[in-house]
Amino acid sequence: MEEQRSAERRDAGPDSAVAAGAGAAAEAGRSAQDEEVLTAFAAHLRLERGRSPHTVAAYVREARSVLEHLRARERIDLAELDVAALRTWLAARADTGAAASTLARSAAAARTFTTWLAVTGRIAHDVGHRLGVPRRGRHLPTVLSGPQAGELMAAPTAQGGRAEQAPPVPREQAIALRDAAILELLYSSGLRVSELVGLDRTDLERGRRTVRVIGKGDRERIVPVGMPALAAIDAWERGGRPLLLGEEPSDDARDALFLGARGRRIGDRAVRTLVDASARSAGIARHVTPHTLRHTAATHLVEGGADLRSVQDFLGHSSLATTQIYTHVSAERLRRTVDQAHPRA
Repeated sequence: MEEQRSAERRDAGPDSAVAAGAGAAAEAGRSAQDEEVLTAFAAHLRLERGRSPHTVAAYVREARSVLEHLRARERIDLAELDVAALRTWLAARADTGAAASTLARSAAAARTFTTWLAVTGRIAHDVGHRLGVPRRGRHLPTVLSGPQAGELMAAPTAQGGRAEQAPPVPREQAIALRDAAILELLYSSGLRVSELVGLDRTDLERGRRTVRVIGKGDRERIVPVGMPALAAIDAWERGGRPLLLGEEPSDDARDALFLGARGRRIGDRAVRTLVDASARSAGIARHVTPHTLRHTAATHLVEGGADLRSVQDFLGHSSLATTQIYTHVSAERLRRTVDQAHPRA
């Protein structure tokens, strides 16, 4: 058998070897070209459109998926990209079981990519504007009740105040003070987790009870901060931050409002972990994220009588339509309350 394969290779002659080598070289060239395109697209998103690192990574990931689909399934070059190829790419994403909301985000990233490709002359015209997606069903965000929010705010203090059983550990106390300040600020000001971890100490205006936030698209907004949150931040800065900062902090850590356990600027993963752990400690039988607190803050504002324009500014939404979801949340919560309490509901 091996002799037969050797003979077949000899009979194929040098032409097939040359063709195979040329094919491999062409494929390598296309891969290098794709990487150049993706690098330039990432730079455009970051430098010209001011997108966050998270958004840049997500859009580049979708663009890479489009390019891989062109090579593997459509067998065409980038310059030949058309809406039919985009539709088969999105259909392949749907076949993996992706939700309608996920497909909508993928399509939005693909449209941004094709617009940039057309503007930079890499394709003849923008084909992405004709890419449709399934309609997204209305998904009402999960929010905490007022009592649940209060229990969550108290959870870090309870965890760090175990002095009755044993002398408190200073480092544990410092982390408890930090966690309490983070939870209070997330709920008080409705910040995104990316906005919170990017805060510097100078962003907080104690006299005005506000914090300066850099949101999506590098848009700046000034957000009110409640008195409990200010008190928790002051307690963290006096009694916890110096211990975690260490003796030789980096410039970034010295500026950061919140620090991780190793003395560097805290990351979003650590914030997500502490929020979820605090919710479990408070006995809340659901998964709670920083965005849950953002939804909760907005919903409680609407239930308290705040107008939608004010809530839009509070959250930093570019469109009022995004903010309107909280009126539906409030109405749904009211309906459930009536169903449970009214004898003729």
